[in-house]
Amino acid sequence: MQLADEWVEYVAATAITSHARTYHMAINRLCEYVDKKLGPEAEAVSLTDEGLFDLLIGWELCLPETYAPSSTYPSVMAAGLRLLVVRRDDHSDRDVAPDLARWARGPALLASGEKTERDEFTRPEKRTLVRAAWQSVHATRKRLDEGWALAEIGQHPDAGSWTSIADLLCGLAHEQITPDDIRRHIPPSREWPPELKEFAAATGRALVPQSARQQLVRQLFARLYPHTMDLHAFRVLLMDATGYTSEEVTGFGEKQVEFLPKGVRLTLLKNRAGLLRHRAFRDQPAPADGPEPQSASEDQVTVDWPRREASAVVRQLLDITARVRAKTPHVTDTLFVTGAVSPSFTPEFGKWNPQSRRTFGHWLDAMGIEIKGDRNIGRLRKSVKVEKAIVTEGRISDAADDHTEEAFAGHYAQGTTLRILSGRTITTAQQHWFDKALDRVDGPTVVPDISAAVDHDLLKDTGLSTAEAEAIMSGQLDMGVSHCKDPYQGPYSRPGELCAVAPLRCLECRNAWIMPSNLPQLLLFQRHLERLRTVLTPPVFARLWGQSWVNLRAVLKDRTPEDIALALKHIEAGQAVLDLPLAANTEFDA
Repeated sequence: MQLADEWVEYVAATAITSHARTYHMAINRLCEYVDKKLGPEAEAVSLTDEGLFDLLIGWELCLPETYAPSSTYPSVMAAGLRLLVVRRDDHSDRDVAPDLARWARGPALLASGEKTERDEFTRPEKRTLVRAAWQSVHATRKRLDEGWALAEIGQHPDAGSWTSIADLLCGLAHEQITPDDIRRHIPPSREWPPELKEFAAATGRALVPQSARQQLVRQLFARLYPHTMDLHAFRVLLMDATGYTSEEVTGFGEKQVEFLPKGVRLTLLKNRAGLLRHRAFRDQPAPADGPEPQSASEDQVTVDWPRREASAVVRQLLDITARVRAKTPHVTDTLFVTGAVSPSFTPEFGKWNPQSRRTFGHWLDAMGIEIKGDRNIGRLRKSVKVEKAIVTEGRISDAADDHTEEAFAGHYAQGTTLRILSGRTITTAQQHWFDKALDRVDGPTVVPDISAAVDHDLLKDTGLSTAEAEAIMSGQLDMGVSHCKDPYQGPYSRPGELCAVAPLRCLECRNAWIMPSNLPQLLLFQRHLERLRTVLTPPVFARLWGQSWVNLRAVLKDRTPEDIALALKHIEAGQAVLDLPLAANTEFDA
């Protein structure tokens, strides 16, 4: 009772809603555990007992046994119970054993678990949902219009007939009779005319004699007032048109609606975050050629399917729920109200409960919609967020316009669509820069064969003139490990000055031309770099000589073993010498 009292006070003080049941579950689980461990002695247990400490430890550690390995429920329930104990300990007039207070304020014994984020609806699924929602809205309007039109031509059942649909609707519409009056006055279902039996039987269901009267009054009420299944469609359309949560689009009343010349302004309340926002939703401009007409074979009401206007949805909702709202003047915080008949034949008008026996999943089944994965309306919110992220070209600051960027990254950026788009973006960017790297000539031009040196396409691609080609071929521009097309226009020195880094940086220079005759010097330069690799640390070597080493290995890899063997013979015979500046032999790992 001590924990139960704390729970009641805490719920009243914080006004928490759905999360309140977590504390209730934790208390029940603890009581069951204590009953199991102590038996009849459990009745005398109190939060002032020191011996309860071991029981609380055991209870917390055994919580994961009945849940999946990654479930978050055990840690949430343990944290909830700790909070209640701490709250009681904070009151000076409420005693809590010191060990229990230390346990409650101490570190958690359970991991938090992993919460699996729901994926968004696919684009085809979302289009199907919106189209089905519009179909449902127009079917609801048609049903209610026909029901009230029929009620206008009817009369009181006493003056007419208790088996006449029009008379029954007339009596209910003008509050001349009650559903219980129908139950008491209508004859048994076996005496009903065929049209009344057909009317009372729900679509695809047979009329059950034992519940025939209940079926009838519910069908009559459904012809006069919207019911639970009707409002699922409006929630889908409002979430799609506004991009806000289910809680927000079902949590504004008539006074929170302001129609603009071209749109509507809504006051949206998000209880979980305590946010009150005023948002204007502008109407989309009508297409120049108007909506595409549907074919007559579809046998459907012609509507403007592509347009997503919050104002149009709100107007429809106001109109359809007007009669119910007139009967529920105390309900001012929502437009989602319904009329129904209880099992005791009592008319009930009040707030819509989407978690009743007719949930969003039942609406999907009724509309014949196939959805892969979790049948949760929250996935529609993620679908809209994905579209917003695509429109804003992935800018989180724009896509996260009604919550924090951290919330977007944690709850919405994990969807399949955004992961695919992110992967494509990264791949495209990588391919772009890879192509750039291939197109850019930052290293030497390698001539594998003498005959290719003056090839016209090669000269054109590298910008080499005929005079420069002849100078290279004659050896006039030999810089040691390569030839240079213009030593006075090198990238490492000022224009007009002789290159000061040759031959150490020739393998990284776009002016360099490597001829087959340079192979012996390249092998000698390879020995020089291999010696530096033993002297310098890998980070320093990579920074100073990494690109030269990579380019050199690429050049040598293209040479045949016969070419390399011949070049080594030239080196051994002393016919090849590599002249390097003195600075090349004074490298230190500083």
